[in-house]
Amino acid sequence: MSIARKDSGGDDPEFPETTFAEVRALLLERAGFDLGHYKDGCARRRVARRARTCRCDGAAYVRRLRDDPAEAEALLAALTIHVSQFFRNPSTFDHLRRQVLPALIERARRTRRGELRLWCAGCAGGEEPYSLALLARELAPPELALSLLATDLSPVILERAREGLYEPARLAQVPEELRERYFRAEGQGFRLDREIRRMVRFRRQDLLAPGEYPRADLILCRNVLIYFSRPEQERIVDRFAQALPPGGFLVIGRAENLFGAARERFHGEVPRERIYRRLEDHSASLPQGVERCV
Repeated sequence: MSIARKDSGGDDPEFPETTFAEVRALLLERAGFDLGHYKDGCARRRVARRARTCRCDGAAYVRRLRDDPAEAEALLAALTIHVSQFFRNPSTFDHLRRQVLPALIERARRTRRGELRLWCAGCAGGEEPYSLALLARELAPPELALSLLATDLSPVILERAREGLYEPARLAQVPEELRERYFRAEGQGFRLDREIRRMVRFRRQDLLAPGEYPRADLILCRNVLIYFSRPEQERIVDRFAQALPPGGFLVIGRAENLFGAARERFHGEVPRERIYRRLEDHSASLPQGVERCV
């Protein structure tokens, strides 16, 4: 899940600041979603695009949003970026396959924990959590229980993800053996195997909402932080650090960075891929010669 980036520029004549402020207030009231925490330049364009889809100017769209209870969810879906594909950035998933998941599986074995907890925050159409499920299914021993949670803001997008039906372009990076084993042609697309779909629990979540984040050994939150304001990025990363145990992993997008005090709680395991390992909460946990995340 992401809200589009901020860019500078004056008011859209069809969607001036006052009209956008009314949309923000209605979206908060109807869907509990506060656009004020997000970089708003492209978000404003998406609102304007949704209004044009409804054949409304700014003022007419405000009336529609006020009068039609379903429009808030439709707008929320339009604000959510849900273009993804399986194994997006293959080198990142290669490191997950070769380093991160084996390390977590070994730690679970060594500590006699019977469960591995994985969380995809901002899961969009489900391609990322299902990619993770395919890897975990191939790597994890049968005695290890897998808990894979996928969260996003839009109920509409989450429902599509549960269906597990994808156009061929979304499968471009899926290895041939996995495609043959876990996908079947259906209509103009491909349906993911029911057993893999059942591995993933989809749930609506706003990362800015109060309350504890779900505990996890690995958190994927790629291409989401970049759309929040800097203070909100810092707060989210701090909450990720609280949700992860020492030795757990956080993966963010390649265009993203960690900010604030929470970055001191992570070591850049594979910096180029933005894969970070959660440290103990004291400097003694660092091996000699290893620096904290920079």
